[in-house]
Amino acid sequence: MSEENYIVNEGKNEIIEVDGVKYQRLAIRTHVITDQDDVCDVIEKYAKPYAKPDDIVFMTEKAVACTQKRAIPMKDIHPRPLAKFLCKFVLKTPYGIGLGIPETMEMALQECGTPRILFAAAVSAVGKLFHKRGWFYKIAGYKARSIDGPCDYTLPPYNHYVVLGPADPDETAQKMSQRLGGIKVAITDINDLEGQILGISHSSMDRDLLVKILKDNPLGQSLEQTPIGIIRVVK
Repeated sequence: MSEENYIVNEGKNEIIEVDGVKYQRLAIRTHVITDQDDVCDVIEKYAKPYAKPDDIVFMTEKAVACTQKRAIPMKDIHPRPLAKFLCKFVLKTPYGIGLGIPETMEMALQECGTPRILFAAAVSAVGKLFHKRGWFYKIAGYKARSIDGPCDYTLPPYNHYVVLGPADPDETAQKMSQRLGGIKVAITDINDLEGQILGISHSSMDRDLLVKILKDNPLGQSLEQTPIGIIRVVK
């Protein structure tokens, strides 16, 4: 295998042990994926040469969304006053902007609906009284959680874009799996703080286990340009 395309990212461990089982996680470098790409073509080109029948191939939600034309230039987003108001109350972390700027909050209002976002904000305010966090996203749902805004470390040209969560993630993962000859595929939303599995190709796949295997974000979230990875049981 070419080390140029099949790598372990700097600062990441190749092997992780979860519940007594060791898993190898390898990242695959690709070109910069855009809306000119077909996600099934991308997964076939970069993962099929390396993936084995018992592997799990995973791809970042951002890369999938970009192929679905769900990356919107910041200049094309015009936040309403409500978005500018609500974003002031979003917890800022070093792991990403989330809904902490008017543009990402505006897209949350459009994706999830204004009533749902307002209800989530109200529930979140109550949660803060009891020193509880995370209630906003539990109500707003994965569409809100999956919205990514530009950061200093975002790979160009997406440092000037807001990227929404992928559409129909389970169905998309199934199509990707078919292109790989039935190898299992997951669409992941993992950062250096938390993670979730948005799409799986096979109902037998354990989303919670996958989050544990990928909890240290082996693909990275900066300039690595490795949106695809392979999970392999170490025997």
